[in-house]
Amino acid sequence: MPRRRTSSSSSSTAPATAPSSAPRNRTPQPVRARRRTFGDFVKAFLAFVALLVLVVGVPGALAVTVGWPLPSGAPSLDWLQQEITVTTFLHILTVVVWLAWAQFTACVLVEVKAALSGVGVPGRVPGAGPSQLLARQLVAALLLVGATAASLTPGLSQFGQHHLEGNQKPSVAAAQQTPGLFAQQQEQATGTAAALAEQASHAAAQAQAETPTASQHGDIKYYRIQPPEGRHHDSLWEIAERHLGDGRRYHEIFELNKDRVQPDGSRLSEASLIRPGWIMEMPGDARGGDLVEMPDQAPRVSPDVQQQIDAYAQTGDHAQGGAQAGGGASHVSLPEQRPATDTGPAPQHQQQAGSTESSSDSFGLSEALLGAPLLAAGLLLALGRRRRQALWQSAFGAVGGRRGMEPPTPTGDAQDVQDALLVGADPEGVRLLDRSLRGLAASLAAESRPLPTVYAAWLSNGDLHLQLAQPAGKPPEPWQLGQDQTFWMLARTDAERYEDVDTAAPYPGLVSLGTMDDSRLLLNLESVPGIVSLSGREADRAAVFASLAAELATNGWSDRMTITLVGFGQDLTPLAPSRLRHLDGIEDLVETMEAETRQRRGALGAAGHDSVLTGRTGPAQHTRWAPHLVLLAAQPSAEDAVKLAELAADASRLGIGYLVGTETGDLPGAAWEMEITGEGKLLAPLLSLELDAQLLPADQQRAVVELFVDPEHRPDGPAHTPPFLVDISEQGRPAVYARLVGPYEIIGLDTPDGERSALLHEALALLLLHREGVHPRVLASALWPRGVTDDVREALLDRLRDWLGTDPDGSPRLRADRTGRLTLAKSVVSDLDVLRSLYHEATQGKGVDRRAVRGRLLRDALVLVRGPLLADRPEGRYRWLTHEIVDAQLPLLVADTGLALSEFHMEKNRAEKAIEALGAALRTAPADERLWNELLRATHATGDTARLTALATDLIGRSGARGLPPRTEALLDELLPTWRDSVAAVG
Repeated sequence: MPRRRTSSSSSSTAPATAPSSAPRNRTPQPVRARRRTFGDFVKAFLAFVALLVLVVGVPGALAVTVGWPLPSGAPSLDWLQQEITVTTFLHILTVVVWLAWAQFTACVLVEVKAALSGVGVPGRVPGAGPSQLLARQLVAALLLVGATAASLTPGLSQFGQHHLEGNQKPSVAAAQQTPGLFAQQQEQATGTAAALAEQASHAAAQAQAETPTASQHGDIKYYRIQPPEGRHHDSLWEIAERHLGDGRRYHEIFELNKDRVQPDGSRLSEASLIRPGWIMEMPGDARGGDLVEMPDQAPRVSPDVQQQIDAYAQTGDHAQGGAQAGGGASHVSLPEQRPATDTGPAPQHQQQAGSTESSSDSFGLSEALLGAPLLAAGLLLALGRRRRQALWQSAFGAVGGRRGMEPPTPTGDAQDVQDALLVGADPEGVRLLDRSLRGLAASLAAESRPLPTVYAAWLSNGDLHLQLAQPAGKPPEPWQLGQDQTFWMLARTDAERYEDVDTAAPYPGLVSLGTMDDSRLLLNLESVPGIVSLSGREADRAAVFASLAAELATNGWSDRMTITLVGFGQDLTPLAPSRLRHLDGIEDLVETMEAETRQRRGALGAAGHDSVLTGRTGPAQHTRWAPHLVLLAAQPSAEDAVKLAELAADASRLGIGYLVGTETGDLPGAAWEMEITGEGKLLAPLLSLELDAQLLPADQQRAVVELFVDPEHRPDGPAHTPPFLVDISEQGRPAVYARLVGPYEIIGLDTPDGERSALLHEALALLLLHREGVHPRVLASALWPRGVTDDVREALLDRLRDWLGTDPDGSPRLRADRTGRLTLAKSVVSDLDVLRSLYHEATQGKGVDRRAVRGRLLRDALVLVRGPLLADRPEGRYRWLTHEIVDAQLPLLVADTGLALSEFHMEKNRAEKAIEALGAALRTAPADERLWNELLRATHATGDTARLTALATDLIGRSGARGLPPRTEALLDELLPTWRDSVAAVG
């Protein structure tokens, strides 16, 4: 079991005089309910009579005595000239009374709704003033005899009902209720109300013993922090905005209450970290119905709460006890983990921390990327997409009109980074995470249940733990409740049963922060109710920001996203041009986000959604409510920081997240404060959180971007020469010849015996496809995706050397270059090497000026094509091919060969030979539009209209619902103008 961080360990440096935190395990006690007195029933009866008279009696009396006061028809000019009589005056007065009655009735309805729903702050009726106050008092008195009178008083609805987790397992440290990360809205249960009351009484008695009793409180007002409501969390900014008229006055509330002992025994040390149930003394000009004045004995408040407020009022000396760093901190620990089962070696990326490889074996590889499996997998997937796109653009002449272009082989730092990505990537983990989250969303939608707000996810021993903002009931199967009501857990074995589902990604804002023990933490940036701040040295902060931006831009568990970067030295746009955008400064950011915030608020309101989570499960789930994440690496000015805090106050429900860098760590509106150290530790002291941070340092960041730069933007231009050319003459016969294009065959070697034969064949195939060299760790991660020990890897390499043997000069056919990468001798070739060499020689070598040679070389090349790459490879092996683009290169190379040979035949009007060459190429590249278009031209050249019509019909049948590509349609219009009618007649 991984170690747990407890409150005792996290506060070991605190002074001995610091008040102890509230006990973490509580046993619910019976509720000591206050008995209702005869006076309570009398007050309730009188309130009922008063409400009956005012709400029902007044309109009844007006209807009986005065009747309808308004004219029965449309007024005319004569009506203005009539004499004002007593009757006219009475009618005007009646209208005024009717309006006053309507306003009072509205106040009663608003107060009753707030009382029954438990909303802390009821809506305000415009211009009501005393009317709403009277309605509030009457409703409260009427419902005083109910079961939970405290819940009927606006602003005090949760007094004494803050739930302390009962019977929690000692090994689990659940997060406290804070407006920052891991804020947990616990279920309100009357069975635990007495436990809080007892604790508060003890804290109040202790505070009274430490401080002199105040003789007079005057008209000081107090506010009690409300528990979260959905995605909304109380904050000092919002409290100041409601009761002081300006959110920027939050610091006045903070100064009044800083370091004072709260009812739960903790203290307010950071303006961004407050808990439900805490009491805040307010400035004298505070206004609002949910404030409590003392010593009025607060008739709407329970005696326990009165005692807490009275005790808190006597602790105004801020100097007592000093500032206790972390005294009121929330303690965050790992989710409860199941014992790890023995399912074979751990994945390669999980072995890096404990690896004992020598420096000679791990040369040049980025340890930061080796330890970032989700980031590495996302970058590899995005890199594969980019390279395939470049290949197809080249094939269709989009890049300089040249065909056959291959992405250049990376060198130097870029090659080292690519190897680190190949070793560290965990594509299976990304796939499981994506399917698990989408499967959860689909199951909840099927049950008509909303998505719960998720603050974070933990990946521990293959299991996925979601940490919710508040309890959301029992999760759908196969998910299970975790250590408490705010953890949903999915075992890896259950996640593997998920299939792909057609639903939107529910939590695309999840991003890796780092690891603690064997668990990886992903923070949901878009759900944090406020700003996440990051302090530390500029270079260290930049490494964290770059890692987060790169993973958000390329992760495999999101659909659409906008990531705005400000203050980044390196342009990361090449990683994901459709997601990433750079802004020049903070002014541009504030202007952009103000418009974005207004637009999202309006869109949510128009759609009738409370948050983006409900929108993602609706009919427009794939096109709306994508997150917008802002990464501001530069230090904002004080004025800009306040503007950002205002924007972030309501950002979480809008799907907008803010991560802001700061030099001082003091940022207005920060919900969670982090610090990155020079040793690579990501700290959140007030949360007792210490992670090994996920980083992307500047040099590796530049190398990653270099991998994504389009070839035409490189100084040396696109690469046209294959990385390895073979001697295609009779004297160039290889010693070992492997046939990879089609079924896998090896000529020149004996078939090895034993179970390792398949591994040796796979290792040779990988080396043949990478003539530039393969890092030993890349080879090991490809053959053993779940990891392997060094001695097993070295034993396989020894067997591979023995199997390949040596050349006549005694040199081994498997060798290491000056960088330590494994390479093959030139005497070991594959049919793919020969195919590339033949095409290159025909189009750029001897065949350029010698037509007969060109034709012979192209025919020889096309004969080599026997099917797809490694056609008969066993299931479950060669998974590393998913990271390769050879499966895209081979069809393009075959198509280019077929097109070149077709052009060769058409020069001599040999249409049938051209059709034969194109047909051979189509067997390996059936989706290449260029081959079909040339086949149409060659068929047209035969003069057989029926044959051309049949080919058009076949093409339409292959195109399916999408129809023919525009180029093909235009070509058919040129070659066969009546093709639509002809095809319809044939059909």
